[in-house]
Amino acid sequence: MKKSKSKINEPKKILVICTGNSARSQIAEGFLKHYKKDWEIYSAGTNPKGLNPMAVEIMSEKGIDISGHKSKHFDLFLNKQFDYVITVCDNARESCPIFPGNAEYIHWNLKDPAAVEGTKEEKLAAFRKTRDEINYKISEFIKEFL
Repeated sequence: MKKSKSKINEPKKILVICTGNSARSQIAEGFLKHYKKDWEIYSAGTNPKGLNPMAVEIMSEKGIDISGHKSKHFDLFLNKQFDYVITVCDNARESCPIFPGNAEYIHWNLKDPAAVEGTKEEKLAAFRKTRDEINYKISEFIKEFL
């Protein structure tokens, strides 16, 4: 859905939510901040677990540093208005509260790369696959505003 011209150039406020706020939502926050520096981008979790070091590693491969990100609970944002709230797993969608204002809710059910078992290379491959899927979805999302 294309946005009206009056809203195209306005900075957006976006919250990305997943379960642990350790990988998927952190990766999405990293890409959004990289592509749209004038937008307010946040991520949070329904049950924050801490930033996953593999998420930091695979994002650094793309030249994006998320090492300073922290896991946060979505409760920190309950009084903030957003243009978009993006859930990146079914659990987050089911647990997502209603935020004030008229946020548009978007859902992407992405596999949790942290749930993959195996060697470090197998785990990194899962993180890279999820990273690339998120990058594609973010790129398509941003095209709405061009």
